[in-house]
Amino acid sequence: MLPASELRRRFGPGFRAGLPYSAAGLLLSISFGVLAEPVLGGIEAIVFSAIVFAGTAQFAALAVIADGGGAEAAIAAGILLNTRFVAMGFAFGPSTTGGPLARALQGQAVVDASWAMANRGDGTFDRDFLLGATASAYPAWVIGTVIGVLGGDVLGDPQDFGLDGLFPAFFLGLLVAEARDRYTVTVALIGAAIALALTPVAPPGVPIIAASLAVVIGVRRR
Repeated sequence: MLPASELRRRFGPGFRAGLPYSAAGLLLSISFGVLAEPVLGGIEAIVFSAIVFAGTAQFAALAVIADGGGAEAAIAAGILLNTRFVAMGFAFGPSTTGGPLARALQGQAVVDASWAMANRGDGTFDRDFLLGATASAYPAWVIGTVIGVLGGDVLGDPQDFGLDGLFPAFFLGLLVAEARDRYTVTVALIGAAIALALTPVAPPGVPIIAASLAVVIGVRRR
């Protein structure tokens, strides 16, 4: 086991950089806990957050179940929204170390904020930075869910506090940090246009997957 000083040196920068996003994740997970407890049950909602640890997928699955959809439909919605992690995993994979199991475990730390912040901009990733950033995000997400489950009667409707606006602000913050050149901005605008066009007519998750095709345009331009 690494000494504490070595842990701070290697993972501390990522942990500290991830704290603002972890705070946003805490608030989002509180709202998830509040909304999920009447639909799934308290223990189930907490276990859901602990295992899945993916806000968009969890909210999508919850919406499907709350509208009377079955487990299969909820799982399908979650899978569609999380398909982006396949591409993110391929990108991060070469930066992992160790054998297949160790690399697979490191891949479990890939979440949107950590992945974006650890991107060096040259196709490689700072593995320790990513692991450190996720180390602050994961407990915040689970703890927030517990707070929402236990305090739902007191907290009331999350929309009363504007928590429903956190998701757009969260991802906008990541986009601004990644917009390093005009190609990135162009791809982001095209992706946003695709998602907006498909959102009224396509199932949940499909607009996001379709919007990711804009990356192909950026690759061809480069």
